[in-house]
Amino acid sequence: MQIGPYKLVNNLVLAPMAGVTDRPFRQLCKKLGAGYAVSEMVSSNSLLWGSVKTQRRANHEGEVEPIAIQIAGAEPKMMAEAARYNVDKGAQIIDINMGCPAKKVCNVMAGSALLQDEKLVGDILEAVVNAVDVPVTLKFRTGWDKSNRNAIRIARLAEQAGIQALAIHGRTRACAYKGDAEFDTIADVKSRVSLPVIANGDITTPEKAKYVLDYTQADGIMIGRAAQGRPWIFREVEHYLRTGTKLPEPKITEVREILLNHLKNLYEFYGEYTGVRMARKHISWYSKGQRHGAAFRQYINCVDSASEQLRSTKEFFDRLTVQEGLAA
Repeated sequence: MQIGPYKLVNNLVLAPMAGVTDRPFRQLCKKLGAGYAVSEMVSSNSLLWGSVKTQRRANHEGEVEPIAIQIAGAEPKMMAEAARYNVDKGAQIIDINMGCPAKKVCNVMAGSALLQDEKLVGDILEAVVNAVDVPVTLKFRTGWDKSNRNAIRIARLAEQAGIQALAIHGRTRACAYKGDAEFDTIADVKSRVSLPVIANGDITTPEKAKYVLDYTQADGIMIGRAAQGRPWIFREVEHYLRTGTKLPEPKITEVREILLNHLKNLYEFYGEYTGVRMARKHISWYSKGQRHGAAFRQYINCVDSASEQLRSTKEFFDRLTVQEGLAA
């Protein structure tokens, strides 16, 4: 799969997720099989560019290329300025967010709220494409609600504006993340445009990944929530698509090492105070479904130091390793 001049190592993409797809998580998912990853959403409001949060989101040091930054906003000139700003900071691909269903985003007519105003969509796409010399991509949903699915019209506007790839979540804005994603609209879009299309929504297993690729004829798939606590899902999908066979589940010893290294990278990236707090959700996801996981999570969410968080996490997974060995 190719986006502009960038040939990806495969067609598996980590979805941008606010508060999740920071540099440590993107690097980890790329190491474990993702061919491409898009950053957390960066506001087009220049007043926020100097904030610590925005500075972190624009930090790509040591990241595997291509570096893709997602921007969000509702005003064409501001979006164009945001694109230029992020390219100056090292972005090699600019992704436009028209998919986020969060109320705080939609209430300012950004994210998926934009799908209600097709003229504004076209104006934003043209402004951003014309502002930078790097590929611009678009992530969006199938429409505003089930009675107003306009993904085909949005895709055609994108193609006319010079957008170089589309990622489509198989739900409307009104659906948020409820119900099941549908793939008929994605298949319809793919059949009507010449752009690379990436399918997104409810892709949780290697089998589902193959089904979605076959059904939609999409060029790639995008995985979001299913990678939380399971970043190795990308290598599982890649192996299944290539061989038709499933990899065994990772052993607890490997999960422990992946998680401990992830925690150390979070502390280094954020500093101890914020790193410990950012780590809590990842520890929760990694420990989900494990024996005595609920009690462990209750304790770990009260820990304030990196050393204690690391020690407790290591001890928890060490006990699981012993149990795994006894059960073997």
